Amino acid sequence: QVQLVESGGGLVQPGGSLRLSCAASGRIFTIYNMEWYRQAPGKQRELVASISKGGSTNYADSVKGRFTISTDITWNTVYLQMNSLKPEDTALYYCAAVVYGGERYWGQGTQVTVSS
Repeated sequence: QVQLVESGGGLVQPGGSLRLSCAASGRIFTIYNMEWYRQAPGKQRELVASISKGGSTNYADSVKGRFTISTDITWNTVYLQMNSLKPEDTALYYCAAVVYGGERYWGQGTQVTVSS
């Protein structure tokens, strides 16, 4: 199994930046894809960004050019650098790890609120 713990959320003004972190533990060697999702009140959870073991990244159109996903060299931690934040980025942000075999593990989420 894989355990994930997110941190770095908070309240930020529009135009500001935050960096989310997700610390992974357990069977890290089984992970081949790391993802960030978000869910705003009354909306479905959406994929924000993903990064594969090979380094390929993908982003939702709504965050392209503003958000950057990255990992440390050991894949112990995945980051989401969020710049030029907008009120519509307000959501609970979740980290997810996909392991060989297709199972997806989730963190508990960290709240991001963009408001003046």
